[in-house]
Amino acid sequence: MSSLVHGPVTADAAVAPSTVNANAAITIEEGTGKILYGKNADQLMGIASMTKMMNEYLISEAVAKGKLKWDDKVTISDYAYEISQDRSLSNVPLRRGEEYSVEELYQAIAIYSANGAAIAVAEKIAGSEAKFVDMMNKKADDLKLGAHKFVNATGLNNSDLKGKFQVGGAKDENQMTARGMAKLAQHIIQDYPDVLKTSSIAKKKFREGTSDQIDMTNWNWLLPGLIYAREGVDGLKTGTTDYAGQCLTATAVQDGMRVITVVMHANGGTSAHDKTRFDETNKMLDFAFNNFKVMEVRKADTAVKETLAVNKGKEDSVALMTKDAVKIVVPKTTTEPKLDEKVALDKKTIDAPVKKDTKVGTMTVQLKDGDTLGYVDGKKTDTINVVTKDDVDKANWFMLMLGSIGDFFAGIWNYVVDGISGWFN
Repeated sequence: MSSLVHGPVTADAAVAPSTVNANAAITIEEGTGKILYGKNADQLMGIASMTKMMNEYLISEAVAKGKLKWDDKVTISDYAYEISQDRSLSNVPLRRGEEYSVEELYQAIAIYSANGAAIAVAEKIAGSEAKFVDMMNKKADDLKLGAHKFVNATGLNNSDLKGKFQVGGAKDENQMTARGMAKLAQHIIQDYPDVLKTSSIAKKKFREGTSDQIDMTNWNWLLPGLIYAREGVDGLKTGTTDYAGQCLTATAVQDGMRVITVVMHANGGTSAHDKTRFDETNKMLDFAFNNFKVMEVRKADTAVKETLAVNKGKEDSVALMTKDAVKIVVPKTTTEPKLDEKVALDKKTIDAPVKKDTKVGTMTVQLKDGDTLGYVDGKKTDTINVVTKDDVDKANWFMLMLGSIGDFFAGIWNYVVDGISGWFN
């Protein structure tokens, strides 16, 4: 299904949350990537433990490709052990040299932002944190996340890594933009939706029933069951350092629409874990859900007015249609959005035989009143495929011969007509 979104999130269409008290922020509709609100969305900033969304993506990808299994064992290195023992950081204490499953470490990362666990799994996947950082940067490039810099697997400042940092300088931190974080969230939700089964867990016991048991409470306090609970919230990741400030990438579903919000360096808080980032996130979620809805404006297999000429076919032309349904996000008051639809064919004719559903061009679709914010991937309009509506068989030799004879006599006739016309000029 292809989708586009209306994004007139200006004062003309709805009251945008212009008072979001953060250095950068963005709100998008997840299914389409339409930006509903943005503030300094392309400014490179610290992301702290929101970094671990990239860890989750790479872990999920490794499992999906069969390079890793959830029950694979991870042996804790001296480095991962030492970081895990620092309880001033978010951690589950790990035992040096002991084996833990990938799944339990992944849960500690996603729920409790466990830094030692992040290092341990990074080493398991790549052999070293430095090589894992290379994977993080490459994946950010592959996913076209925009400006970014990863120097470690945790999101901590390198100065917190006990002198064992492997990439960058002693005080470097990971950086991305709000737009990039929103795109990463969109990718992980769409590519590996099971991430939400873990990120939505409010409380869980690590190593339950052992002497190492520890209670993990999710740092995303918007989750149902926690202090600032909001219905529909099921992810994704918080982050806090002195440099990055309070950060939160959140996602929630309401009335069938999923929204992703990013808050970077929320301002006005008095402690590392107060409610500021949750308040600012709520402003953006309220704005999105109160003012917008998803609407299907073109059903799948809908004809377009253009046709395509067929060369040497039983029919001279073939009808065309858009293969996929088109959804847009519009203000809630919208009933019949006015659209601009433009078809661009790849070529003027197609040779027979023609198979149904052959892609022959594209259609761009946008609202006539325009869109100032566009999409999270930088597009201003949505593009969908135009395909052939029917099969067209190749004409048999007799019909082709008749056509050739017809073309021959038509050519003679045109020659004669042109000659006679010349007598009178």
